[in-house]
Amino acid sequence: MPKPWRLTLRAEASLIDIARWTLETFGPRQAEAYEEDLIALCRAIAAGTAQTQDCRRLIDPDLPEDLRFARAGQHFVVFIEDAEQVIIIDFLHGRSDLPRRLANLPVPKGDRDR
Repeated sequence: MPKPWRLTLRAEASLIDIARWTLETFGPRQAEAYEEDLIALCRAIAAGTAQTQDCRRLIDPDLPEDLRFARAGQHFVVFIEDAEQVIIIDFLHGRSDLPRRLANLPVPKGDRDR
């Protein structure tokens, strides 16, 4: 059974920016399709069916132990998961400086302790 999932405020803002840029660049159909792809990946992460990877192993061993990501198109969906829920922390573009961006992400620690 899928876990509940939610977006942080940062992830919500990033998703809006992605949709806006895609709309302006490629039009409404592509913007809607890409947003649906990103949301579908969030659902798959919560259902445990998405292929995900540990950020520490691939990017930086100093990152929080439970910080993970999955890829959709040109973006990485960065998240943490606890026993009760999945928290989508941000959507990061593949061309961004991922080690720096991940190191600066505010990971909601309190949610992991519930």
